[in-house]
Amino acid sequence: MANYLDQPMEISLETIALCNAACTFCPYPTLDRKGEKMSDELIDKIIDEMATFEFPFHFAPFKVNEPLLDKRFIDICRRVEDETLAHLRIFTNGAALTQRRIDEIASLSQVTHLWISLNSHIAEEYEELMSMPFEKTTRRLDNLHSQDFPHPVVLSAVGTPNRAFVDYCQDRWPKFETWVIEKASWLGFTEAQRLEVPDTPCGRWWELSIMANGIVSLCCMDGEGRFPIGDINKQSLLEVYRSTREQREKMMSRREVPVCETCTY
Repeated sequence: MANYLDQPMEISLETIALCNAACTFCPYPTLDRKGEKMSDELIDKIIDEMATFEFPFHFAPFKVNEPLLDKRFIDICRRVEDETLAHLRIFTNGAALTQRRIDEIASLSQVTHLWISLNSHIAEEYEELMSMPFEKTTRRLDNLHSQDFPHPVVLSAVGTPNRAFVDYCQDRWPKFETWVIEKASWLGFTEAQRLEVPDTPCGRWWELSIMANGIVSLCCMDGEGRFPIGDINKQSLLEVYRSTREQREKMMSRREVPVCETCTY
């Protein structure tokens, strides 16, 4: 871990603040920056800086958005692969997984996983949670499952336990992994499933979470950017990351860190 005291282990980049869903457990529907698009120049700056990183890291073109809605998505991923030491973590709700997008993602070589937030196997519940047609998304997944796709695919749902979701996914799409994750509070946006704050450090201290406006939020849970730690329009990635080195170096309990002291994630 010492290699990552001064270099992020992961960078999440929201290139466009758009989503085709309106999930009840996500802050996207109320974002002030909704519709904002990061400039090509700022994306170039970020990739150029990532190209100087000495150690392998993960890159996720995603924050509070649907990354496949950005027409630049695949070009960004290819450039990151070609110019940096990054491995890609691709997150999507699956509704935009057209055959063209599937082929484009399949053509990438450094994909850790294609993670699809499905969230329910029950059509009525899915549509209430995500405000999208269940049948369209599941047809996309059926099509993906029928192919010789080269990367691991993960289906996930928020809210544990959910054995019925796992069984349904494993039966219908046995080539995919299935995960069920705890519901988090997004730092007070909604009610978390677990109420007690762990007396531990947080793995998110090793990441940078960049919004479409270039502001670096505290972490992935700071979806609205209420607790910024930097601004990539004015600072380098490493300047922002190193400003929080003390937390990583001392491995403090999150209970000792402002804002983190309220988070159960």
